[in-house]
Amino acid sequence: PGAEPMTPNGFRRIVLALEGAVESAHMGHPDFRAANGRIFASLHGDPQRGMAVLTPEDQQRFTAGAPEVFEPAAGAWGEMGCTLVHLRHADEEQVGEALTLALQLALTKKPSKSKAKAKPQPKPKAGARLR
Repeated sequence: PGAEPMTPNGFRRIVLALEGAVESAHMGHPDFRAANGRIFASLHGDPQRGMAVLTPEDQQRFTAGAPEVFEPAAGAWGEMGCTLVHLRHADEEQVGEALTLALQLALTKKPSKSKAKAKPQPKPKAGARLR
């Protein structure tokens, strides 16, 4: 017999084991954010599936290697790398690898708008006259 199917709580456990990952909520479902506030994964309860934000290249690799587990999200989101994870077919190693890459990608991006601080006003250049 094969391994037990992954559950939403199994997905959550893998995500939250990643350094700096925190759970939040967005659009009525749990999401997971990197330290800079960027969403890199989420959970959807019905049907039971997760989502990881990958590069289009990584998405292609995962979907080619395990098409029953990984599928591009619909439309523009999928074209940008949002990748659905069908939990009932997934195993921890596959999901852990995808989520690790998603977190690393999120950390390379600018902080989310909610995490961004107010922009400091530019300082006058030395020797500039103030009006």
